[in-house]
Amino acid sequence: MTTPLISVKDLTIRFRTDEGLITAVEDVSFDIAPGEVLGLVGESGSGKSVTAKALMQLNAGNTAYDPASRIVLNLPDQEPLDVLALKRERDMIQVRGGAISMIFQEPMASFAPAITIGDQMIEQLMLHSDMNKKRAREISIEMLDRVGISEPAKRIDQYAFEFSGGMRQRAMIAMALSTNPKLLIADEPTTALDVTIQAQVIDLMKDLVSDFGMGILFITHDLGVIAQTADRVAVMYLGRIVETGPVRQVIGNPSHPYTQGLLQALPRLDDLDAPLVPVAGDIPSPLERPPGCVFHTRCDRVIKGICNIQVPGRTLVEEGHTARCFDLTKTSEVA
Repeated sequence: MTTPLISVKDLTIRFRTDEGLITAVEDVSFDIAPGEVLGLVGESGSGKSVTAKALMQLNAGNTAYDPASRIVLNLPDQEPLDVLALKRERDMIQVRGGAISMIFQEPMASFAPAITIGDQMIEQLMLHSDMNKKRAREISIEMLDRVGISEPAKRIDQYAFEFSGGMRQRAMIAMALSTNPKLLIADEPTTALDVTIQAQVIDLMKDLVSDFGMGILFITHDLGVIAQTADRVAVMYLGRIVETGPVRQVIGNPSHPYTQGLLQALPRLDDLDAPLVPVAGDIPSPLERPPGCVFHTRCDRVIKGICNIQVPGRTLVEEGHTARCFDLTKTSEVA
């Protein structure tokens, strides 16, 4: 088997607050192989961005990681690196923007408004390498051209507010790729874009995987986007991964009630008059995290006395496809 590029095991994240410890992510495990796209999908508040930021230790200073949590980065010709064991900022330089880059959800808020796009790209390249400013500028122009920005030699000296939404997103992708990372985290990169630009960005992401051979963690709330981009998908709800597997298996045979609800909420092209069916209820506050299965308060298949008390284990649906649900009686439980 191919060694995973990154391996996340038993990741539990809590935040220290005046109300006490709040659990944001609980017992999350997944691997991403080189050249693989893993889709992480779920409603807002599911813990997707918190999980992604943990890979680069970008969460707030009040973050507490469970001692059993592990994030292991396997880089070529290097010993496995335990990201959570790195305590000094200078030790994280090889991870942040080097081995792992991130496309943030809102590029307008991610670029410094008073500094040109080019100066920000050049600074990053000089920080992560020994190249001079002239060479860093050349590579930055090449990357802007690679992601489809016209007249990159001119655009590099412009500011973020002079770019359209789609151009800012492309510039953010160019900046993330300029250091040749092994893993790219894309945090809802198409959410704020119109459907035409969204399709272009999705095509660009596919090309990047093919050309650079990097792994991608693609975060979104849209299973339709995941179906077009990901190799595997992990469905997340209230900090837990409730279903995971190859994207075609999960979408073609959704087994967890939450996954089924997300798919039912999508519009259907073969029946445009069909009403959308939202997932009933609202996602609970982390301050009022339900016991047992975290989804039982919204589930129409809840088994009283079990779902509200016990935490379901992973159940094998088919090869490589598992779900956490007590109602899956015709399959076998896995460790």
